Amino acid sequence: MMTALHAKPVIAVVDYGMGNLHSVVKALELVAEGHAVVQLTRDPDVVQRADKVVFPGQGAMKDCMGELNASGLKQAVLAAAQSKPFFGVCVGAQLLLDHSEEGDTPALGFYAGEVKRFPDGQRDAEGQRLKVPHMGWNTVHQTRAHPLFAGIEDGARFYFVHSYYMQPADPALTLGQTDYPFAFSAIIGRDNVFATQFHPEKSHTAGLALLRSFVAWDGQS
Repeated sequence: MMTALHAKPVIAVVDYGMGNLHSVVKALELVAEGHAVVQLTRDPDVVQRADKVVFPGQGAMKDCMGELNASGLKQAVLAAAQSKPFFGVCVGAQLLLDHSEEGDTPALGFYAGEVKRFPDGQRDAEGQRLKVPHMGWNTVHQTRAHPLFAGIEDGARFYFVHSYYMQPADPALTLGQTDYPFAFSAIIGRDNVFATQFHPEKSHTAGLALLRSFVAWDGQS
């Protein structure tokens, strides 16, 4: 989208009618420090023209997919994931897989895999009952190197709010894992795609570091 000389790159934040969109926009504007334009949009053409795309997510998968289909954003989001730096957050990460148990919902199918519900009645190593949803701070263990991990220690803590977890068919898609109590994919991605189950915009220093690296990222892993 940088058609004019010295124009700033545009980061499109997909507005699908739900989710914590403005917190994501504010976090991106903070870390961009004026070097990029952050644009909240429901327009598929804006998403297609943008240099980078962020898909934040909150709410039910069925509602999210319904809005994508009704708004015409579905194909624009898929095209973005295929061709430019793309950051999915929470439901915006889950929808990259084939299917979610939440409402028995077909997702985008960009990657093979399932989104599954945490079982009830699980306990941690000390025998404490684990609640669903998984909500609060938890550690993320980096499973392989990635440019967006620059300056972030392995085992850094991020903020989660979710009842469903990602289970990609290809283990190589997992970039980071978290335990609750079993290991699940907290970050997935390949090539130009990076997607987190946690909310970087709510994760203070480590989350802002991820977003800052995304602003500078060329989409090469």
